[in-house]
Amino acid sequence: MNSTAFSQSWVDTTLYPFENRFLHLEAGHMHYIDEGKGETILFVHGTPTWSFLYRDLVRELSKEYRCIAIDHLGFGLSDKPNSVPGTPQWHSHNLSEFIRKLDLQDITMVVHDFGGPIGLAAGIENSERVKRVVLFNSWLWATEQTKEAQKIDKTINSWFGKFLYLKMNFSPKVLLKKGFANKTNLSKEVHQQYIKPFPDKNSRIPLLNLAKALVGSSDWYEKQWEQLDSLSDKEWLILWGTKDKFITIDYLQKWQERLSNFKTKELDCGHFVQEEKTDASIREIINFMHE
Repeated sequence: MNSTAFSQSWVDTTLYPFENRFLHLEAGHMHYIDEGKGETILFVHGTPTWSFLYRDLVRELSKEYRCIAIDHLGFGLSDKPNSVPGTPQWHSHNLSEFIRKLDLQDITMVVHDFGGPIGLAAGIENSERVKRVVLFNSWLWATEQTKEAQKIDKTINSWFGKFLYLKMNFSPKVLLKKGFANKTNLSKEVHQQYIKPFPDKNSRIPLLNLAKALVGSSDWYEKQWEQLDSLSDKEWLILWGTKDKFITIDYLQKWQERLSNFKTKELDCGHFVQEEKTDASIREIINFMHE
């Protein structure tokens, strides 16, 4: 059990009223919530978020389904182990171990942002356990040729990028907010729940590691893309924020060209669809599960 997790009194239990659970993995204690009964929905977050991103979805969907939402190691209430790779490959390996240890079957996998490559790679490795996929704004192919990604990569790998990430907590404080099309959809209380998991320089290393992996793991993304056949014929629901300035409509088209059995719902919002279009997301997922 991870004793440090329970000292995190910053968690607003009115917003996040769930029982904290921990699973011991090779790399550390992974925090997760496990609410409701029925078919399993597994929620996988990206950066700089944690299972908190899915709180309202879990609260509603757990009335009918078993909802499991994890915190990647280094995020949320999970252990923050030092000197680990912290790449999407590493996170995906941890998630795969989690799925097997809990022996999850017939999973509806919900992924977003870096949780796309992380979750889908674990899904490819355990394709016989995955029944459906719900995809929020994300990608799964080589990024090194993308101009926008190259620009970010250059900044991240400079002293200035490291300063912003490690000293200024730039990712949850500034970038998260930039991801909202309508800033009023991010209340102060909610924003604090994304800032507080990263109180000091060491706790922010996982954020920097994933940022570096945007281009740094490009070849690995491409390899997963080539292996997507084991998942691409499952049922997919794509919930896409059309005002996402980084993971744009072009990304959506690439998904639509690749998948065979999918339904798309475009939503008028930014990157964090779960926060800006909560009710619509819940409604679409319920309809998708009922079909």
